[in-house]
Amino acid sequence: MFYFDEIFGKKILRSDYLESVNAFFTTRAGMDFSLFESRKIISPMQTHSDNIEIVDDRVEYPDTDALILKNNKDLVYLRFADCTPLIFYDTKQKIGAVSHAGWRGTAKKIGPKTIEKMESDPKDVIAVIGPAISICCYEVSEDVKNQLLSTVKNQDGLCYEKNVDLKNINARQLEEMRVSKIDICPYCTSCNNDLFYSYRKENGTSLRHHAILTL
Repeated sequence: MFYFDEIFGKKILRSDYLESVNAFFTTRAGMDFSLFESRKIISPMQTHSDNIEIVDDRVEYPDTDALILKNNKDLVYLRFADCTPLIFYDTKQKIGAVSHAGWRGTAKKIGPKTIEKMESDPKDVIAVIGPAISICCYEVSEDVKNQLLSTVKNQDGLCYEKNVDLKNINARQLEEMRVSKIDICPYCTSCNNDLFYSYRKENGTSLRHHAILTL
């Protein structure tokens, strides 16, 4: 279940599925990353790819849309404004990841690919799907709809007319690879534009909220 919390005086959104790690989503209130003392702050150059990297000694991760974190010293964050944020935690290996699943990343199944690169047993993985544009506001072309629906075997309830459910398509992909513990955020970034940024609602805004993970 998702609930609002506060850190460093800023409003954030958490899932009680991830109580054992420090993982959350920022809101329009933003975040002062300088307050995370003694941590290296890492954010990749997102390009709507399915490129996944494991965090090491590097600072820059070009052309990367998912980061896997295996240490307890660094902080990773990715940026969103309608696209679907995915946070994963492997309860056995004690490692995590953050993935950026816009429609292109979703069509490329970046969520399942991230878990595969983590070398995780899906039954050990907790998946949290953060605030993103919901089916109520996400109208796409027939071509995009078909690309997205083709990524899952069971397409029931994932679209109506020209609208598709990006969050639940990601969830269905994970379910079909046997991830059973999945928390899906109920907030639509377009409907709840007072809380989150929306690329569509705000006519191409460059502002972003974040999905943040430290172990």
